[in-house]
Amino acid sequence: MTLDLLAIAAHPDDVELTCGGTLIKMAARGYKTGILDLTEGEMGTRGTTETRRREAMAAARILGVKVRENVGLPDSAIAVVREQKLAVAKWVRRLRPHTVILPYWKGRHPDHYTTGRLAYEACFLAGLKRLPIPGEPFRPFKVLYTTFDYAMRATFIVDITKEYPRRQRAVLAFRSQFRPPMRELKALNKVHLPLDQLNERVEIMARYYGQLIGVKYGEAFLIREMMQVEDVVKMAVRSV
Repeated sequence: MTLDLLAIAAHPDDVELTCGGTLIKMAARGYKTGILDLTEGEMGTRGTTETRRREAMAAARILGVKVRENVGLPDSAIAVVREQKLAVAKWVRRLRPHTVILPYWKGRHPDHYTTGRLAYEACFLAGLKRLPIPGEPFRPFKVLYTTFDYAMRATFIVDITKEYPRRQRAVLAFRSQFRPPMRELKALNKVHLPLDQLNERVEIMARYYGQLIGVKYGEAFLIREMMQVEDVVKMAVRSV
């Protein structure tokens, strides 16, 4: 398979929270989109591995992606080591994405920012002819970064106002994380879980980024290199 756009993230539900609207929007434009989760989120306080697998596939259907795969790396133990880089590079060669979306290299959760480094290096290694993994050498053309747990200075913002309700449905497909049974909430009332406020926080961020470009909801992205603009007369977002 050759994908146009692949989002790589540490845990099931990370993609939905950071760039789900963009995936929906690109799929609607006819692009082949996909998700590569590095772990199954097995260290999470809520839910089980089996439950999260079902939720991830339900969310993938809502997002309209062509493929969702899992590398099977250990949750809470993602590291920029050769074994893990090769494991991700195998999938890069297999899926051959033109553009990849990675987590920003700074943040609260070690798995998130480490995934950004790990996956970038895997994308580079996948292009080495003599790398000891199956498949033809391949490197993505473009790398984008996104986040929900760090205030980054975005390079550009995608208008996801139309896609936002569907993105929200994809997020809430992870019922074990965001809509757990009341008995489970009572049992965990002494455990601080940032995800209890995460859905609300993510909406606030989407509104903030949307406001910056004059729309209701937006998703922010950062790139390391300069952007090329061909038509400065038709550039979007009003200045005055």
